[in-house]
Amino acid sequence: MSRPVPNPGILDIAPYTPGKSPVAEPGRKVFKLSANETPFGPSPKAIEAFRNVAAHLEDYPEGTSRVLREAIGRSFGLDPSRIICGAGSDEILNLLAHTYLSHGDEAISTTHGFLVYPIATMAVGAKNVVAQETNLTCNVDAILKAVTPKTKLVWLANPNNPTGTYVPFDEVKRLRAGLPSHVLLVLDAAYSDYVSRNDYEMGIELVATTENTVVTHTFSKIHGLAALRVGWMFGPEHIIDAVNRIRGPFNVSTPAMYAAVAAIEDTAHQAMSKQFTETWRNWLSEEIGKLGLKVTPGVANFVLIHFPENGKTADEADAYLTKRGLVLRALKNYRLPHSLRMTIGTEEANRLVVEGLRDFMAGK
Repeated sequence: MSRPVPNPGILDIAPYTPGKSPVAEPGRKVFKLSANETPFGPSPKAIEAFRNVAAHLEDYPEGTSRVLREAIGRSFGLDPSRIICGAGSDEILNLLAHTYLSHGDEAISTTHGFLVYPIATMAVGAKNVVAQETNLTCNVDAILKAVTPKTKLVWLANPNNPTGTYVPFDEVKRLRAGLPSHVLLVLDAAYSDYVSRNDYEMGIELVATTENTVVTHTFSKIHGLAALRVGWMFGPEHIIDAVNRIRGPFNVSTPAMYAAVAAIEDTAHQAMSKQFTETWRNWLSEEIGKLGLKVTPGVANFVLIHFPENGKTADEADAYLTKRGLVLRALKNYRLPHSLRMTIGTEEANRLVVEGLRDFMAGK
C-alpha cells in the first residue's frame, strides 16, 4: 500500500523538545523553571487589552499588524514599514529559511545554538553547518571559517539560549564585515531585554546600515506573552517585502496584537523584571558556585549549571529536584548532557533550588 512520503531530509530532523511541564500532585507545590518564562506574568495592562478584544472575536485581525508595528517603532525608534510581525519569532525564523534557503544551500549555527535553527534549515532541504563555540560562546572566527560558496544564511542568538552567553557588538560587526555580502545574518535578540552590558547591542544599528542583516525579537520573555505567540523582525525593506510575500495574512491574532502593544508600552513592568532578574541571577550564580558546581556566566533570565560526568550527575540532580517540585531543563538535545538550565523564578523558587542542590550535593 502506498502512502504520502515526506520530502527528503524531513525525517532526519530531530523534533523540537520543549522543557518539561510539571505534573501537579496533591499537597506539593510545583515550580516550572524549565522554559524561561517570567515569574511575573504579563503586564496588567496587557491582560486588560487582551480582555477588551473579547467582544469582537468574530473579526479577522488587521493583516499587517499595523498598530503593533507602530508601537514597536515608537519604542525602538524604527520605521514601522521595516518591521514584520509573526506568531512568535519562531515563525519568522522559519519564514526566513523558506525565503532565503533551498536544496543544496548551507546555513551556519553554533554548537549550542537554538534548536529551531537546524529545524528551519533542514525543513527546506538546506544543510545545517555547526560552527564550534569557545567556552560556550560564539566564536566569530569559527563561523567565518565555516563559510563556503553554498552558505546563504548565518543564525546567531545573542544572548544565546541555552548557554546565556553573549557576543559583544564589536564582534558582531566583525562577523558581518567578514561574511560575503549575499549571506544573510540573522540576529536573534529574544533575551536582549535582560542585558545590561555596555558592550552589547541587539543589532539595530547593523540592520539600519546594511542590506543583509535582520534582528528578530519576541514578546514571550520579559513581556510574558508566551501563550499568545508574538514576535517581530526589523530588516531592510527588500527583505521585509520578500518575507511578506509568503507570510500568512492573519498570522498575529487581534488579542495578541493589542496585548503586545500594551506590554511594550509598560516600561515600568519591564524595568522591574530586568532588575529582579539581574539581582537573582547574580545571587544564584554565587550560591550555586559555593556548592562546588560550575555556573556559566550569563546575561539572560536563566543560569546554566554544570555537573560532574560521574558521581553527582545532571540526570540525578534533575530527578532529585523534580521530586521536590523543582522542574529544570535537561539539555541532552543541546549537546550539554552534563548540564541543567534553570529559569530565574520567584524568590521562593530560587531559594528552594539552592537548598535542593545543597542537599543533593550533600547526599541527603
